[in-house]
Amino acid sequence: MIRVLIIEDDFRIAEINRQFVDRVTGFMALEVVKTGEDALAYLRNNSTGGPHLILLDVYIPDTEGLGLFWQLRKEFNEIDVIMVTAAREVGTITEALRGGIFDYIVKPSDFARFEQTLIRFRDQRAFLMSKEELGQDEIDRLTGLQTVSGSRTVSEEILPKGIDQITLDKINAALQTGGKSGMTAMEAGNKVGVSRSTARRYLEYLVSVKKAGAQLNYGDIGRPERKYTPWTK
Repeated sequence: MIRVLIIEDDFRIAEINRQFVDRVTGFMALEVVKTGEDALAYLRNNSTGGPHLILLDVYIPDTEGLGLFWQLRKEFNEIDVIMVTAAREVGTITEALRGGIFDYIVKPSDFARFEQTLIRFRDQRAFLMSKEELGQDEIDRLTGLQTVSGSRTVSEEILPKGIDQITLDKINAALQTGGKSGMTAMEAGNKVGVSRSTARRYLEYLVSVKKAGAQLNYGDIGRPERKYTPWTK
């Protein structure tokens, strides 16, 4: 399980974030803390069994700006950080990016956006843990420079918001196993380990870029079912 610490002073948002974390397979919310002092105390007292990932708000009452973020980077640089905050200032975002955040989510966020980030984190973590060295193609996948087909290079295809490369590759690979008979969004989601709605979003994207086909099939009771197939010219 990927253990997550939530640093958020608004108890309502903290509870939403905790529920979001626990809904994603492979993740577990460890604790919710409201202040920088409590966060640092928790981490210093849990050197083993502590978090792999921190969800951090910029606006923490006993810290100024990104002070807590930089303290976390200094003392616990092995723990990844995702900012979940209402802060939209370019300076704040730029500073957080320079500090090496995994992602920056602007509140309020829906579950689909949240899930996408956690799945990408889970996939990247598993991928890196399985390797000792990486080739350039593998690095390009991690940095988002390689497209779904692998045939284009640096940023020739920009993925839209809500679509990440690693999950897209997995959905596309699952689709190939369905052959001409195709598969539904639920079937694709089950193969990859994502929700039906997430799988549908990726499948519809593949249809839009002509990497997949789609058609409506009618079952025995006449209820339409959208099936996706690998693209054929």
